[in-house]
Amino acid sequence: MRAKLSLVLVFCFLSGFSQQNLKREFRAAWIATVANIDWPSKPGLSVASQQKEALVLLDKLQQVGLNAVIFQMRPASDTFYPSEIEPWSRYLTGTPGGDPGYDPLQFWIDECHKRNMEFHAWFNPFRVALKYDEPLAANHIAFQKPDWVVKYGNSLYFDPGLPETRQFITDVVIDVVRRYDVDAIHFDDYFYPYPIIGEAFPDSTSFKNYRGEYTEDQLEDWRRENVDLTIEKLSKAIKSVKPWVKFGISPFGVWRNLADDERGSQSSAGNTNYDHLYADVIKWMEKGWLDYLLPQLYWHIGHPAVDFETLANWWKLHGYERAMYVGHALYKCDPGSGIMEWRQCTQLPDQVRITRQIPEIDGSAFYSAKHFYRDILGFQDSLQTKLYTYPALVPEMDWIDNQAPATPRKVKKGWGKTLKWRPDKLETELDKTVRYIVYRNKAGEKFDANDPRFIYKITEERKLHFNKKDNKEIFEFRVSGLDRLHNESPVSEPVIIKL
Repeated sequence: MRAKLSLVLVFCFLSGFSQQNLKREFRAAWIATVANIDWPSKPGLSVASQQKEALVLLDKLQQVGLNAVIFQMRPASDTFYPSEIEPWSRYLTGTPGGDPGYDPLQFWIDECHKRNMEFHAWFNPFRVALKYDEPLAANHIAFQKPDWVVKYGNSLYFDPGLPETRQFITDVVIDVVRRYDVDAIHFDDYFYPYPIIGEAFPDSTSFKNYRGEYTEDQLEDWRRENVDLTIEKLSKAIKSVKPWVKFGISPFGVWRNLADDERGSQSSAGNTNYDHLYADVIKWMEKGWLDYLLPQLYWHIGHPAVDFETLANWWKLHGYERAMYVGHALYKCDPGSGIMEWRQCTQLPDQVRITRQIPEIDGSAFYSAKHFYRDILGFQDSLQTKLYTYPALVPEMDWIDNQAPATPRKVKKGWGKTLKWRPDKLETELDKTVRYIVYRNKAGEKFDANDPRFIYKITEERKLHFNKKDNKEIFEFRVSGLDRLHNESPVSEPVIIKL
């Protein structure tokens, strides 16, 4: 039995694919806070305990090679940051509106940026409460504007059909964009809620009052327009405040089935973005309202109704000169799963391999972060030793900005085994250098700036100190600058240092 287990582990290790590592690739994990899914582990922990959990989790994500975090900082019309608009989240202290004693959002942003990770601020736009009968903070907008809120199933939602709720959501998002150094605003798949059999969403009053020229049989078209208006308003507002902040959506993995639309995918999903969530995400990409899509392809390769590979190849056709990433179901990978495919150690590495073979897809995200701690059939090792061996930069977004920063100046050897440099003097806010890449190669070895194997370190500092070694090897060091959108400057001339 032990011999068989060893053979399985060896096979899983080798299945990580000796595939070329990419210099640019989006590598992210979702950190869900609703119901304390990923962080904090439970409400009411001390500040020190919350921060320790966060640091351990971030170190784990950095260890497996990720370069971005998608952090849920507004799970249900409540916040993980001090706000004059909405109350503190119950998931921090256990009490709706309870002040945790520090700013978790600022803490997470700072710690992500220290690790050269992008921070994507994840909002749930229309959800008010997971359970309609759970207590809300006394200053909650639901008490001030009860006509904005509807009950559907066991949950409460803002009615997307009201112009006031769409403006409120925009105000909440823009407040964060103005006050925090976030790299992106991120929405998941929840717009109108997933339908409940036998229960209609209670928006008949708002439809009557705001339907305009829509007729009684065009309720679904009207709902889609409400979400369209939300996305368009947010897109314009974000860019007007900070043009470099990205706006991305992580939709359900099927837009429409082919049986319902000739543009749809070869799938037979029970729910779709367009028909059930009223989210026409393809339209949003065509209109240029989004910077990226990250569809949740939470099915295995070969699924008879929603095959991962088929869907990945469908989504690649709908980037419209914007970024396309893919979401993977890390949580389903389990040696005890009742589904054979999710018991196979090759499932997730194969999914990453498939996306890498599709030029239109520029990376992956994994749901959710806490699962990197458990037995996911050696996937952590596959990432560290095969797939994500070397660091990767987040792909550029040249439709936002394609101007690279200037090459760092005065790159030279300093006193006592030190490399130092200076930024360019003439930098705009959009193009200023925010971190540096230090490259290293052995003297005489051919250097290639496109090969991530030569990346020695990515740092916010302007100097690097090396420890002395006994072997006295001679290395060439070069430095380049990165701006907020990961545009890279030309690389400096080499500096020779003997270590």
